[in-house]
Amino acid sequence: MHNILKKLGFILFGAVAGVMLSLNFSAVANKETKEVLHPLPIEELRAFSQVFGRIKSDYVDLVEDKKLITEAINGMLVGLDPHSAYLDKDDYKELQIGTQGEFGGLGIQVTMEDGLIKVISPIEDTPAFHVGIQTGDLIFKLDDVAVKGMTLSEAIKLMRGKPKTPITITVIREGETQPLIFTLIRDIIKIQSVKSKLIEPGYGFIRITQFQENTGENLAKAIEQLFLESQITMKGLVLDLRNDPGGLLNGAVAVSAAFLPKDALVVYTEGRTDDAKMNLHANPRFYLRGTSKDYLEGLPADIKTVPMITLVNGGSASASEIVAGALQDHKRSIVMGSQTFGKGSVQTILPLSNETAIKLTTARYYTPNGTSIQAKGITPDIVDKSEGNESQRIREADLSRHLSNGETKKTAPDSSSKTKLKPGAKPKNNDDNKNTTPIEFGSSDDLLLIEAMNYLKGITPLPVKNSKKNDS
Repeated sequence: MHNILKKLGFILFGAVAGVMLSLNFSAVANKETKEVLHPLPIEELRAFSQVFGRIKSDYVDLVEDKKLITEAINGMLVGLDPHSAYLDKDDYKELQIGTQGEFGGLGIQVTMEDGLIKVISPIEDTPAFHVGIQTGDLIFKLDDVAVKGMTLSEAIKLMRGKPKTPITITVIREGETQPLIFTLIRDIIKIQSVKSKLIEPGYGFIRITQFQENTGENLAKAIEQLFLESQITMKGLVLDLRNDPGGLLNGAVAVSAAFLPKDALVVYTEGRTDDAKMNLHANPRFYLRGTSKDYLEGLPADIKTVPMITLVNGGSASASEIVAGALQDHKRSIVMGSQTFGKGSVQTILPLSNETAIKLTTARYYTPNGTSIQAKGITPDIVDKSEGNESQRIREADLSRHLSNGETKKTAPDSSSKTKLKPGAKPKNNDDNKNTTPIEFGSSDDLLLIEAMNYLKGITPLPVKNSKKNDS
């Protein structure tokens, strides 16, 4: 018994020590674990060891020590909040691949809710997107395997697999009396981080689908191309962050820096440790990673002043909320759409010695004016009430054990005082709504983009002055 207590003590000690690691801009923190002395909860450890011993001696089947310890670590992290997790070797490798923009799977952003897998958002141009998987769908069966009782990691492993292999997903959808069954073909998910086009001379459209390692550099190329293609001086720009689940923090800083004055505050973080308290500015040292050349240097000067509208919705999370909040607080862009997801917490990846890692929430994000993003999100300047099933979207505040908003430094905007769009025409959705492909953002059917263009052209008066900057 004494040896078991000693062994478990070292395990718990290592997990607690991980909180003191430095916050890193990337999705992976490559620093050595710093040991910090904390008194161990002996009584709780004794209870833990007793449970461990009873399982080993009395459980109906023999269970390996490794499985019990791994599940204990999983439970310790999952019990904290929806975003902290233990990453085994495969999970850790998949995370590293995912930040580079290519991985195998179905293309669904998911979370765990009441033992089922809940869809946060399908990723654009993926198998899940094309068959009609929707935000809020509850996945309760993968092929013939029920997901109840699985961990999120186990369910994700089942959804991933060799490209071109099929999988049947059974979902429960609000408003449907019967479960819906979808057959998807797994594919290599290649996410094009930045998409752009000239809507018409003088008006550009840039869509960011996810913040990856090369997002800032790709954005710079897109801006240069738009200015080159436009036959006249650029009169307006739409930045589309809808359904962008976030990604790398340095990518969010780079995107913000492309439009803000140099050294403007983009975001700051508050956590328990000194390393978790950071101010990130529109400066190369906060977004370049191992690159000698600043890819934002030499962009057309007008990119700092061209009238902008940023589109967001309930699928805009994390890094997208940082960008929208920075542009809004500095009055650089009108933010238009619906309330964002509200994922305003920092997860640091802390590698362990056995090629595994833990993903631990270490801080909260705050916009330049001091508003906490966590569990609230960004309130648009122009709130759109006509966007399809936005009211059914799951948001951070809906997740079990979500991190609280924290101390809000400044009163957040009141959505009731915001300008509301007239409902206008309804989106073109199939009445049975079972296998309807969502409207393509940036297409001629994109009603919110059309409304944004009306504001930029002056057809619809802007509710607030689109001034250059607000000191903060």
